[in-house]
Amino acid sequence: MGSDTFVYTTYIRTTPDVLWRALTEPELTRRYWGVAFETDWTPGAPVVWEERGRRTADPEQVVLASEPGRLLSYTWHTFTPEWAEAVGLGHEAYARLVAEPRSRVAFAIEPAGDTVRLTVTHGGLAPDGSIKEQIAEGWPALISSLKSLLETGEELPEPPR
Repeated sequence: MGSDTFVYTTYIRTTPDVLWRALTEPELTRRYWGVAFETDWTPGAPVVWEERGRRTADPEQVVLASEPGRLLSYTWHTFTPEWAEAVGLGHEAYARLVAEPRSRVAFAIEPAGDTVRLTVTHGGLAPDGSIKEQIAEGWPALISSLKSLLETGEELPEPPR
């Protein structure tokens, strides 16, 4: 481990505009992620996460960069006791998560022939922290479901927890 950044790159048979919509439009993000974002996607705007009926808002949860079809970045979500309970996270694991610094994620979108190169960079992580461990498994699964949705019209089934 040792690094404060996780990077994942894939190629998706789609267009930059369609991929942008899949990253920002609630009806699409719900399908492959189970999350809808309430925001106007302008830099500095708050980002409210809606997941399984729970809304998570925090003044530090904001859009960092927004260039439609090219780049999207925001601070990672706030971990609340309600979220931890809903996902079955024990008290000790929750305490480790909230002790870590707030991280940020960026989605770089680049045309690549008949495909689009999507690079997810999740930075500001505690180098050997719990969040990094979780996203190292989470991002590949999530982006695979996004890729499947855009290429076949169907997201992948949610993996067992």
